[in-house]
Amino acid sequence: MLVDPAVHTGRTIGVTALLLALGLGFVSGLRTFTPVAAVLLVRGGIWGIVLAVAAVGEYVWDVLPNTPSRTQAMGLSARVISGAFVGWMIATMHDGSGMFGAIAGIAGAVIGTYAGHAARLAAAARIGGYPAAIVEDLFAIGLAAFIVTR
Repeated sequence: MLVDPAVHTGRTIGVTALLLALGLGFVSGLRTFTPVAAVLLVRGGIWGIVLAVAAVGEYVWDVLPNTPSRTQAMGLSARVISGAFVGWMIATMHDGSGMFGAIAGIAGAVIGTYAGHAARLAAAARIGGYPAAIVEDLFAIGLAAFIVTR
């Protein structure tokens, strides 16, 4: 073998951690509390349950007619903070850099915010607002569960 796999193990772990952080940050762009709840549920303890209840509240809040757009300053800020937190957490859970994980989480959150907004508008035009919201919620839950179980 030309390359010793033991030499490159850290790099592979670091890249994996960053990709997981980017993906979980993307989920933060869709739903602020879902990825935080997923990470904390995997780690165990009461905070995972508390955040899971908050995530359910967010699903309800999201479909109310007076809910502000996720792309406005308050919604975007919350998603960026969520992305930074979950990026840091998932990266360190996989022996990666917390700082780079947070940066990847922030990038994922911004991408997820705008991509999710565009996808939601397109879906709402085709299938209606409530079904589009439910599909987005299920996608966020599924993606978060997939990522935190890696």
